[in-house]
Amino acid sequence: MTVPLAERRIVLKKQNDFTKGSVISNILRLSLPMTVAQLINVLYSVIDRVYIGLIPENATLSMTGIGLTLPILTIIIAFANLFGMGGAPLCSIARGRGNNEEAEKIMGNSFSLLLIFSLLLTLLGYIIKEPLLYLFGASKETFPYANDFISIYLIGNLFVMISLGMNSFINSQGFPGIGMATVLLGAVANIILDPIFIFVFHMGVKGAALATVISQFLSAFWVFRFLTGNTAILRLKWCNLKLKASIVKQITALGLSGFMMAITNSIVQIVCNKSLQFYGGDLYVGVMTVLNSIREIISMPVSGLTNGSQPVIGFNYGAGEYHRVRKAIRFMSAACIAYTLAAWGVLHTFPHFFIQIFNHNENLINAAETAVRIYFFGFFMMSLQFAGQSVFVALGKAKYAVFFSILRKIVIVVPLTILLPRILTTGTDGVFLAEPVSNFIGGSACFLTMLTVVKRELKTKEIAV
Repeated sequence: MTVPLAERRIVLKKQNDFTKGSVISNILRLSLPMTVAQLINVLYSVIDRVYIGLIPENATLSMTGIGLTLPILTIIIAFANLFGMGGAPLCSIARGRGNNEEAEKIMGNSFSLLLIFSLLLTLLGYIIKEPLLYLFGASKETFPYANDFISIYLIGNLFVMISLGMNSFINSQGFPGIGMATVLLGAVANIILDPIFIFVFHMGVKGAALATVISQFLSAFWVFRFLTGNTAILRLKWCNLKLKASIVKQITALGLSGFMMAITNSIVQIVCNKSLQFYGGDLYVGVMTVLNSIREIISMPVSGLTNGSQPVIGFNYGAGEYHRVRKAIRFMSAACIAYTLAAWGVLHTFPHFFIQIFNHNENLINAAETAVRIYFFGFFMMSLQFAGQSVFVALGKAKYAVFFSILRKIVIVVPLTILLPRILTTGTDGVFLAEPVSNFIGGSACFLTMLTVVKRELKTKEIAV
C-alpha cells in the first residue's frame, strides 16, 4: 500500500528531529555519510592531479600548473560557502523552532545568491585570469597549463557553486545519504571521464577540466531535482527566490566564517606559491601542490564530523535543549582531536607513500618528504580551529567565526610565511613552518574562546528558562 505524501513528510520530520534519541547517534548519522561525501568530493580535484601526474611528458609542470589555479578554485568555493554554509545553519535553527516557512525562504534566497554570484565570478574570472595566474606564482613554463585548466573550469562555475552550496541544505534537513549521493555521482563520473579525456583523447589538463565540469553538472542537477521534489522537508519554491534584504543580511553574516576561511586559504596559497617560487622555483611550487592535496584528503573526516554536528547543535539550540548542545560539542571536539592525532602519526611515519600518490619525480619526492614532516607537525591543533568555528557557526555567532578565520590565516600565517624564510637558512622550510605555528596559536585561541563564550551563554539561557 502506498503511503500518502503528507504522511511520509510527517514521518521524515519526526525522523529528523534532533532533540530525540542519542546526540552522538544523531551526529554520527549525519557526519559519517557527510565525511564519505566530502572525501569523495576531494576526488574532483585530487583525481585530476593524480592522473596529471601520470602523463608521460611534462607531468610535473602540468601538475604545478593545476596547483596554481587552486587559489581561484578556492575563491569560488568561498562564495559557495558564503551562501550555502551561511543559509543552512539558519535553516536548522528555524526548523528547530518549528518555522519551516522561514526556513524555505532562507533556502530560496541562498539559491538566488548562488546563481547571481556564479555568473559574476565566471565573467570576472575570464577578464583577469592571466594577471591572476602570474600573481599566484606562475612562470612562463607553467602558465600555459594553468590557463588551459582554468579556462574550461570557469565554464562550469555555475554547476560547482550550486552543487556545493545547495548540498548543505540537503544535509541540514537530515538527509546525509542524499547529500553523499550528490558528490558520489559527480566523483564517479570524474573518475571515469578523467582518463578518457586525458589519455584516450590526449587532452591533458584540458581533459581534466572538462571532466570536472561535466561531473559538477551532474551533481548540480541531482541537488536541484531533490530540493524541488516531494521527498525534501524544505523545498525550493519560486516564491522564495526573490531576495529579501533581511534574509540576505543574515545569510551573508553567518556565511562570512566559511567565506573567510576559504578566502584566507586562497591568500595563504598565493603568498606560499610566490615565496616558494622565489626560494625554490617551480619544483617547490609543485611540492606545495602535493601538500595541499594531502591536506585536503586527511582533513576531510574532521570537516565531515564538524559539518555533521552543526545541524544537531543548531537544531537543539533553537529548540532550547542546551544540555544536548553541550554533549554534541564535547563529542565532536574529542573525536576531532583523536582522529588528527592518529593522522599526524601516520603522515610523519609514511610521508613517501602519500607523496607518490601525486607524483613520481624523484627530486620532488625528496623535497616533499621533509616538507610533509614540517607542514603537518602538530596537525591535531588544526582540529581545535575546525571545532571552535563550527560551533560558532551552528549557534549563529558570525562575528566570532569570522574573527578567528582572519586571525589564523591573515594575522598569523601570512606574516610568518614572509618572515620565517628570512630567519631560517633554508627559505623553503620557513614557508612550510608557518602552517604548524599558526595551528598552535590560532587553534588554541579559537577553541578556548568558544568554550568560554558558549558555557557562559548556555548557562544564562538555562537560568532564564
